[in-house]
Amino acid sequence: METVKDRIISFIQLENLTVRGFERSANLSNGAVSKMGNNPRSVIVEKILRAFPKINRDWLVTGEGEMYADNEPTPEISYTEGVPYYDVDFQLGFDELIPPGIENPEYLIKMPGYEKATLWCNVSGNSMEPEISNGDIIALRRVEDFSFLTYGDVYGIITTNGLRTIKRIGRSDNPDCYRLIPTNKAYDDQDIPKEKILIVYRVMGAMKSF
Repeated sequence: METVKDRIISFIQLENLTVRGFERSANLSNGAVSKMGNNPRSVIVEKILRAFPKINRDWLVTGEGEMYADNEPTPEISYTEGVPYYDVDFQLGFDELIPPGIENPEYLIKMPGYEKATLWCNVSGNSMEPEISNGDIIALRRVEDFSFLTYGDVYGIITTNGLRTIKRIGRSDNPDCYRLIPTNKAYDDQDIPKEKILIVYRVMGAMKSF
């Protein structure tokens, strides 16, 4: 009989993910998928669906219906309302980039669930693949008070010397640092001193370019 674990593995393979990448995206512990029973706790299900809203809840829990939900939000370009989109890159690695201006966006993006985003922009690089791919458009929400950041979430970080990166935040052995964790395991984890962080955005989501 097919189990919840079997269905998750099917989704991971179809999406060209890794098991650990899936676990990180859903903020699950290392090995959570392999230990998955056929009646996972509701908090586990909610974490998975929050990270992967394209998954059909009924299919995940019971095996009934199709793998993909039919309620994915659809973006709409607007020039009168929505969140501004800037045709600039927010690097996925530690590369210099001129900060995006805020005066003249290309257009506005209306997308259900992303009304509280500060801006949309492009990404480049491979360190967060396949979770966030080169050429994707991401929704960023400015974090005004970043004295505390939630471990497991993905953030866009600009440093005091103008470098910027998008990574998952984890706990560092050094209490004065955050651990920056790439999804793509060809890249190394890296510590960043908290005092070197200038601006923080939470990555609300990503979508393919129009």
